[in-house]
Amino acid sequence: MNNNLLRLMAMATLGLGACQSNTSTSAETAAGGAAAPKLTPGPWRGVLATQGQEIPFLFEVKDEAGQPVVYLINKGLNGEERLRCEDIKSAGDSTTIRMHAFDAALVVRANGQGKLKGTWVKYDSKTPYRVPVTATAGAQELFPAAQSTEKPGNFGGTWRATFGEGKESYPATGVFTQQGNHLTGTFLTTTGDYRYLSGVVNGQKMAVSTFDGSHAFLFTAQNGPKEPIDITKEYAPNTLFGDFYSGKSGHETWTAVPDPKAKLPDADTLTYLKKGESRLNFKFPNVIEGSSISPTDPKYRGKVVVLQILGSWCPNCMDETNFLAPWYEKNKARGVEIIGLGYERKPDYAVSAAKLRSMRERFKMGYDVAFAGVADKDSVAKSLPQLAKFLAFPTTIFLDKKGNVRKIHTGFSGPGTGKYYQEEIDGFNKTVDKLLKE
Repeated sequence: MNNNLLRLMAMATLGLGACQSNTSTSAETAAGGAAAPKLTPGPWRGVLATQGQEIPFLFEVKDEAGQPVVYLINKGLNGEERLRCEDIKSAGDSTTIRMHAFDAALVVRANGQGKLKGTWVKYDSKTPYRVPVTATAGAQELFPAAQSTEKPGNFGGTWRATFGEGKESYPATGVFTQQGNHLTGTFLTTTGDYRYLSGVVNGQKMAVSTFDGSHAFLFTAQNGPKEPIDITKEYAPNTLFGDFYSGKSGHETWTAVPDPKAKLPDADTLTYLKKGESRLNFKFPNVIEGSSISPTDPKYRGKVVVLQILGSWCPNCMDETNFLAPWYEKNKARGVEIIGLGYERKPDYAVSAAKLRSMRERFKMGYDVAFAGVADKDSVAKSLPQLAKFLAFPTTIFLDKKGNVRKIHTGFSGPGTGKYYQEEIDGFNKTVDKLLKE
């Protein structure tokens, strides 16, 4: 996951005295005589109200074996994803919808016929926080129809973007497809992508959003500088000036210019071994209690081993796991193994191992997963001291049959990135195939 995104998420963790720091929902459900809301099967549109903005999202409620199941829907370059949220419980007048694989929930009450009102709760932040949410049943567009009578601007194509300002700035590549007023695409950074983004073009302005249950993003922009215009600066034609809103309080400005050759630094060069090192030496507790995992274990000797540095909280890790889990089942007989090294929000083994076991079960991860530490760069640096300049979750490390590190790949371009996702898969397979032939 993008480290700049991690910084934004940290910015978003403002105090919330009424919300418990554990995963209990008891504080979020109100006692009372009113009945819990009925989740009417069919399409819905939700809106998160934060930072003076509205972050819209779509979802569908289905009846499965007599129980409601919610599917979060995000559309992008490669169609759409549907994130299944089956853990739904009611108490008093409230219903709590746990958000897929993440430690977050929508806690809602009825607000009239076919309407819901409540909060989106982030339990896994240092200080859990809430964001107001409303939802309305029925088929609707993600964003309201364009109001401008002006001809839609052209926001499609590849863009060379910069997020943030000064020393905190970082490069990105925007890739968008536009059909009339509809816009889909994503931003790729050196450490990951912002996944499925879709939205609307309104004259010379655009807005796209995504919501995976744990991360709510809104990107807005206009073609040309914002008022008041700084007359001391020169502005290149066809330059986008935008804002990026993340969660409760994360915010950055961004600019972009069209550039079909826009390219990020090589993801295979960003993290590397320290001078004189050739192997990783570690022994971490297996998430299945009673055992540990080390690359020197007999199970891995003489095999190509892929190390996946991940977290159950990380959406880019989710994308990589969705690829790796079925890939492993198809390829393990070739003499290749995968080890997941999980870094979680809490240092407590019992809490974090449980989250990683849940992730392992949800994504059908047939390979071993260990709890390696807390989810920050310093923790990774201490637990894997042979690495230099660790940047992002996920990071994928390839070991040859002798246990030597042969390649370190930062980030993962997921299915929301279109052709870049296919390039990611092709590069992974090429590396493994090469090591297996040695």
